[in-house]
Amino acid sequence: MQLEEYKKIFNSYFSSDTISSQMKKSIDLIKKSKRIFFIGNGGSNAISSHMMEDYAKICGIPTFSFSDAALITCYANDYGYENAIKEWLKIHFSEGDLVVAISSSGTSPNILNAVDFIKSKNGISITLSGFDDTNSLSQKGDINFYIPSNSYGIVECYHQVILHIILDTLSSGGNLDINR
Repeated sequence: MQLEEYKKIFNSYFSSDTISSQMKKSIDLIKKSKRIFFIGNGGSNAISSHMMEDYAKICGIPTFSFSDAALITCYANDYGYENAIKEWLKIHFSEGDLVVAISSSGTSPNILNAVDFIKSKNGISITLSGFDDTNSLSQKGDINFYIPSNSYGIVECYHQVILHIILDTLSSGGNLDINR
């Protein structure tokens, strides 16, 4: 049953010391950041848009997401879909900003190109991916969250859980309290 797979991944992943450490480091990076750019495709873009709104509204952090249809089609038409987000970041990203890159597969060329651009500018990024544990995105960020599942539903749900835990922690004073 699919519910058992959700439980299995939740219980093993969210009880690990690795996830606790990654979340604490993410909170520290976000606290030091001037602005956050959330990027993703499809369901990951929906998560990006949602998180952009919540981090701004709840924590007062200036946030942005590459999620407006006219903006996406403009940049994709002019620069190619694989370069659209990178070209947008060239205009808006500056020192002290943070990119949160979300890709279930970790293989989306436009997300990888955007993160490579950020790295070339000594920028900071947090990545969230799934599927294959050797996917390209899972090694590119300053902090990399990887969900060990090939299910879009599981990967996308737990990406959102991770980002909400970080958000809730920030909004309650920034102390991550994980009881075992």
